[in-house]
Order: sequence, then structure tokens, then C-alpha cells
Amino acid sequence: MKWNLRLAAAQRDIWKSSQLQSMLADAGLTISAGKMSNLWSGQPVTIRLDDLDIICEVLGCQPNDLLAPEPEKARARRPASTSAPAAVAGEHPRIERRVGRMEPPL
Repeated sequence: MKWNLRLAAAQRDIWKSSQLQSMLADAGLTISAGKMSNLWSGQPVTIRLDDLDIICEVLGCQPNDLLAPEPEKARARRPASTSAPAAVAGEHPRIERRVGRMEPPL
């Protein structure tokens, strides 16, 4: 997901993070300077839904104004498909029996 807080704020003539931080505090959401910096300039890994609700209320926007899906990034994270043989209906899996003592893990 792409985080668009600065764009959403700029569309409402909020140009400084300190201005938004003050507006959020007035709405009951106190954010530390470090967290505000990450929300304003970075890409937060997580955000609480309660916090998102207040941010949207203050900016007069919807969550989809702040979060934009990036499906190409999601596709890039998928594991590469392996060419393992597919099971065929009606076949039984081959079970190999190991005889003797196995070595302990290292």
C-alpha cells in the first residue's frame, strides 16, 4: 500500500507536519514528533485504525485517500512457482521408509 498523507494534507492546504500534528492533538490524538515524522515523510509499516479514523476526520477524507493499493508490489512478493510434479488424481503418494538410525540435527 502507498501512504499518501502529505498529498491528502496538501489538498487541504496543510503544508507542515507540525500544523497537522496540532490539529490531530486538538482532535484527541497526541502523536510524538518521531511518529509524526514517519507518518508525514515515510511509509508507516502499521497504523492503528483508531488513529486512521481521527486522521481522516481531521483531514475530511476517506481511508482510500490516504492508502492506495500497489498490486504490482504484492505480485512481486509472491514466491516463484516451482516445477514440482503435480499430484495426479487416483495416485497414492510414494512413501520411502528409512532404515537405521538417523543423525541428530547439528
